[in-house]
Amino acid sequence: VVAAFMVLVYIFFILSDYEALESGWVRLIPEKYRERVVGLARDVEESMSNYFRGQSLVALCVGILFSIGFVIIDFPLAIGFGLFVGVLNIVPYLQTVALVPTVFLALVKAANTGENFWWILVAAGIVFLVVQAIQETILIPRIMNKVTGLNPAVILLSLSIWGSLLGLVGMIIALPATSLLLSYYRRFLKKQAAEEREVPQGNCSSRQ
Repeated sequence: VVAAFMVLVYIFFILSDYEALESGWVRLIPEKYRERVVGLARDVEESMSNYFRGQSLVALCVGILFSIGFVIIDFPLAIGFGLFVGVLNIVPYLQTVALVPTVFLALVKAANTGENFWWILVAAGIVFLVVQAIQETILIPRIMNKVTGLNPAVILLSLSIWGSLLGLVGMIIALPATSLLLSYYRRFLKKQAAEEREVPQGNCSSRQ
């Protein structure tokens, strides 16, 4: 309790002086590297904000779909539990944690109504499979592709690679980190192409 209270106190003071902290940390960086670090920080902030905005929209759509599915099969706490699964979906594939309460709610319904537990669980599993299919084939490719500019195949590949490297944290930062790396790689290629165009012009002028 004391630790949680201290965390809240720290958050309160940080948020109250957020603007001063945001503008003040730049002065701690040596002037030689300041422009590069500030540019990198802004790119990271933009990538993360775009990602969480898109992921929040995906989670909202998934929560609504789960709620509709649970209402159709008359599952206990259909709307609330569906929205809860949607909130879990803010972290990719974290909705698998909801399988445990799903089994518990299926047991509760079977005990109260006398229905077959396995049929209730199969119906809930079908809802999970259908929503997961819609999420992977429609929601993520369209929403996240529009937000991050990444191809659906690149999105799945980045999630698997970053997830295997850093676990849950890797899955959270996978898409913003990948889009950021690709953005800097494209800048590097443009810079190289510009330098290659300038070199022949310099050679021609020196020959003249």
